[in-house]
Amino acid sequence: MKCSIFQVDAFTDHIFGGNPAAVCPLDNWLDDETMQKLAAENNLSETAFFVEKGEVFELRWFTPEVEVDLCGHATLAAAHVLFEHLAYDKTKIHFETKSGILIVQKEGDRLRMDFPTDDMPKVEPPAVLFQALGIRSDLVFATDDYMVVLENESQVKNLDPNFRILSEIDTRGVIVTAPGDEVDFVSRFFAPGAGIDEDPVTGSAHTKLTPYWAKRLGKKEMEARQISQRVGNLTCRYKGTRTEILGKAVTYMTGEFTI
Repeated sequence: MKCSIFQVDAFTDHIFGGNPAAVCPLDNWLDDETMQKLAAENNLSETAFFVEKGEVFELRWFTPEVEVDLCGHATLAAAHVLFEHLAYDKTKIHFETKSGILIVQKEGDRLRMDFPTDDMPKVEPPAVLFQALGIRSDLVFATDDYMVVLENESQVKNLDPNFRILSEIDTRGVIVTAPGDEVDFVSRFFAPGAGIDEDPVTGSAHTKLTPYWAKRLGKKEMEARQISQRVGNLTCRYKGTRTEILGKAVTYMTGEFTI
């Protein structure tokens, strides 16, 4: 059995930037074990699989180790493949996912994604969190991730976490953020427990970052940058219960795999 596969760099306008994702369009679902093995073989932060079902596309995402409930950059990559490679000619793509219906549509030379907002409450963090990060903060928030707010971009950029300790924390991942020097806010995202020490650009994290910074800055639309080694740029719009995330994507590679 041969299947098409695309590798797309998301949240960037050039290859070798942003966050790479593999995208596998399928006629019918493979079994979960096979998809997990394919994601491990790809060894990217996410591999997206989708199947067309009537008016929607069922979409699932796998890291090299686990299936996840929401992934922004691989959603962007999947939409890019449909628009640019599979001749999808409608204005909107409706993805059916574990996080509900996600809508992606073109806006100029970017793709706009519509996600549920995750407004995180402030919490008292475990001591191991600061031990792993090597820095403290009075502003820590949590749902399925921790979000740690620091004072400036340099603090975020210079973090050197202990990933072994960080992997012991019982959340999907840890977001670290601060006001940006050239953009409204910057961030980094660590998820060693999911098999990703540092994710280059994390769309889903911005459903949590956006409401915090919108309220703090008094803005509905913000420019964001994830300052991993690859760097990614996003526009975030706060819509109350929904968050819009805009970004570009470029195709790095096309091919096929045999199973």
